[in-house]
Amino acid sequence: MGRKSALAGWLRELDAPDLKDVLALRRDAADTRPRSLRALADELSTAASLRLAVDGLDHGCRDVLDAVLALGGLAEPVGVDALAESLRCNGKAGRAELKRALGELRARALVWPVGDAVSAAPNLRPCSAEPPRRITPAPRTPRRVVQNGVFADRAASAFATSTVDGVARLVDLCDGEVVSARGGVGVRELRRIAALLRADEARTRLWLELAVEARLLAPADCDRRVVPTTRSDSWRGAPPPDRLAALARAWPRMVWQPGKSRPALADPLSCGDITRRGLLERYARLGEDEAFEHRHEVVAELSWSRPAYQGRVVTEAALVEAETVGLVALGALTALGRAVLAGRESEVADRFVPPAVTTALLRPDLTAVVGGLPDDELSAVLDLAADAAEGGWRFTGASVRRALDAGHSPDRLLARLASIAEHGVPQSVERLVREVARRQGRISVTAVASCVCTDDPELLTEIAGHRSLTPLSLQLLGPTVLASAKPADETLALLRAAGYAPTADGVVDRTPRRRVEPPPRKIPAWRRWRASLTDQELTKLAVALLERERPRPRIVPPRVESRRLNTVRLLRDQSLVLRDSEVMLLAEALVTRTSVEIAVADGPRTTIRHVITPVDHAAGNLTANGPHGEQREFLVGHIRSVRPVEQGFG
Repeated sequence: MGRKSALAGWLRELDAPDLKDVLALRRDAADTRPRSLRALADELSTAASLRLAVDGLDHGCRDVLDAVLALGGLAEPVGVDALAESLRCNGKAGRAELKRALGELRARALVWPVGDAVSAAPNLRPCSAEPPRRITPAPRTPRRVVQNGVFADRAASAFATSTVDGVARLVDLCDGEVVSARGGVGVRELRRIAALLRADEARTRLWLELAVEARLLAPADCDRRVVPTTRSDSWRGAPPPDRLAALARAWPRMVWQPGKSRPALADPLSCGDITRRGLLERYARLGEDEAFEHRHEVVAELSWSRPAYQGRVVTEAALVEAETVGLVALGALTALGRAVLAGRESEVADRFVPPAVTTALLRPDLTAVVGGLPDDELSAVLDLAADAAEGGWRFTGASVRRALDAGHSPDRLLARLASIAEHGVPQSVERLVREVARRQGRISVTAVASCVCTDDPELLTEIAGHRSLTPLSLQLLGPTVLASAKPADETLALLRAAGYAPTADGVVDRTPRRRVEPPPRKIPAWRRWRASLTDQELTKLAVALLERERPRPRIVPPRVESRRLNTVRLLRDQSLVLRDSEVMLLAEALVTRTSVEIAVADGPRTTIRHVITPVDHAAGNLTANGPHGEQREFLVGHIRSVRPVEQGFG
């Protein structure tokens, strides 16, 4: 007998509730709506279905499955005693863990019992290269502590605000800079972007992948660079809570594997979405005012329960990402994290980010602090004259010199700072600007290879400060003239690459910013969407599959048996579980007033036996007398089997 035939034969031995449980755990096979148990066995044996089933196993079950395969479970059944000896399950606890793992594997139709042995499903492959020596024990259950959920929300606010600001600055950067995306954004390119954004590489990678998943950025195939999409402008103009909601909604959908050293956006068909959502769902089991005491215990539990998706490094990296977005904080799931799981992130996002602000507090210690998310103008001024630092920005000689080199005079720079200063420009900042300007000197010699002219002084200032035009060494010669150190053809090429529209005589005008349509999301072929069957539909499918496999007896009733035929017809319509022979037996007992034994459902998996003499049948209820003459009523739909009294139950 072939392996698939053996699997189909075992499925025939199951009752409807057990078969329904198999279908519930292997929904990908059930969703194909097989027409027979052999067709179901074929679906359960496909490589894609087996991979999904094995990936859902915990570490202990995978060890037992590998041991079965190592002992030849694909060729012939493996004895349970030999399996226990192979895994050193000599004690009571080891035997109990082996029994639990075999039960889980049987429930998923990966192995099935053959007497005192077990047989493995066809086409299975070992999970690891080396056979296991013992069953990996489950780690300690993560300890919980009482904690007010408000504290977690407050702690997450700063991280969420920083993420929204970082993604906004990244979108602006990609609008002006050429961000190469050849086979993904390489590590060297990622570090360059991180330096421009004054952020670390890990956060820059997260911002980039969040922006792509939220469809704010997209790789352009024509020139292999990352550019803003048509959605980015509306997102940039939206209130901060709406911007955070879009990013929080995108995080669980990110398919890139966290914690992997690789080019960004390079492996878009991994299972990172399962990892991230599984992490949120584990934290969601906490109460409203509970938190995990130690994060390493949570990581260890997830790594054991779903090793295919939740490795230690991957889970730890996903947890850091969740904290950065504001979904997890202080060992608890925030209100934003719970809202993401429920699809209501827009309802709570305003509690995690303040409204956009237009002013900053310039301090005498040469720092600048923004009490919220800075708007575009505020970010532009601070990025021009100060360096990003922990908690805000810091003015240094190098940062001020950068602003002066971009073509700003000291008075113009101080005027721009005064326009965004909440309480004016401190004397210490003004002295720093004047001192740096004095050191630069008032006389300079500039090599001029070409000139850039425009009638718009503000546009000229913008061009002088553009990062991608640094190779031109632009110098401001007058309100409407810039000097370039490169020849005219090179100057024209760089200006056009930066998004401007210069003419051959050096006159520059603005061109519309480039935008692309966000591409459709790619879904792996083995994870295509299909409407899953409901529990009720699974029950009906299990009953139908078993009924098709059971032979229908050909019973020729006597000619004058109208009452018996009507009774059989009614009973068959009211019960989907009883065989035709059992329906006939119950109808015969009802007509002839003879005794039968019935098994009546008492809960999802247990039945109670009764010896009865049926006396009446109406509206789906069977009235019968018990052994001692007492009268009882039974629902026909709850009767699981009918047998003659002399056969009993075995």
